[in-house]
Amino acid sequence: MEKDMNKERIQNIKAIGVGFSCVDVYEKLNKFYPTGNGVDWGIHLKRLGVPVSILSVVGTDTYGEKMREALKKEEIDISHLHTAEGETCKMMMDLINGVDRVHLEAIDGVMLDFKLTEEDKEYIKTFQFMHTDLFGNVLNDLAEIRAAGVKVVMDFSTFCDDKQYNTEENYKNVDYAFLSYDKEDEYIKNLLRKISSYGVKIVTATLGENGSISYDGENFYRHGIVPVKVVNTVGAGDSYIAGFTYGIIMGWDIPACMEFGAQTSAEVVTKFKPY
Repeated sequence: MEKDMNKERIQNIKAIGVGFSCVDVYEKLNKFYPTGNGVDWGIHLKRLGVPVSILSVVGTDTYGEKMREALKKEEIDISHLHTAEGETCKMMMDLINGVDRVHLEAIDGVMLDFKLTEEDKEYIKTFQFMHTDLFGNVLNDLAEIRAAGVKVVMDFSTFCDDKQYNTEENYKNVDYAFLSYDKEDEYIKNLLRKISSYGVKIVTATLGENGSISYDGENFYRHGIVPVKVVNTVGAGDSYIAGFTYGIIMGWDIPACMEFGAQTSAEVVTKFKPY
């Protein structure tokens, strides 16, 4: 009975990843895969049974075709995955010590000129949850989308206190904010408090090997990592956010959301791909 109720809850929820997408290219290893913050997040949620759409842009090259193929294989709705003449965004990558990812060069391609159309925004407003990021060119649309009742999940990555991205204004239009840092200290706790003061419901910082810390405006919550053999750290943050978001959809408390985020992330780092 409970399993059926959970399935019904999931099927009544629609989630959409909006913004940045790219292909990670490891030239030295002769490998690549379609990815992006919202893409990885969306794939994980879809595998958990949540209906997911992706709204972004790819080029007219082979990499764009591979992105479409990968998302279709996952049964993700790509009706609003736009195609523009030119190259799909690429991240040239390398691995240090065989497991730690390094970004060598970003080639923006068609992502550079991407922006939401009015039809895109109306489409997004039909969803309950939207994931986005700092580099998908949607920051100016957050207020309108959130005002329509869409819960905004946003990945601020390591740029959580970077004035270049006007994050103080952006925080006002986010429900669930996620940051990347390396340890629990007074700096990160004060930053979580500050971000929460803008009206964010839950602020979470993933801390690498030191686990994660969340703040809901009143209390701090902590969770460690799930120890595994690491193959590639790429996608660890996106998968954590997906697991956490799934917990929110299911109505779990914050510790349970953190635990599932850690479990989802642990599964990903044992693979080369981020999903």
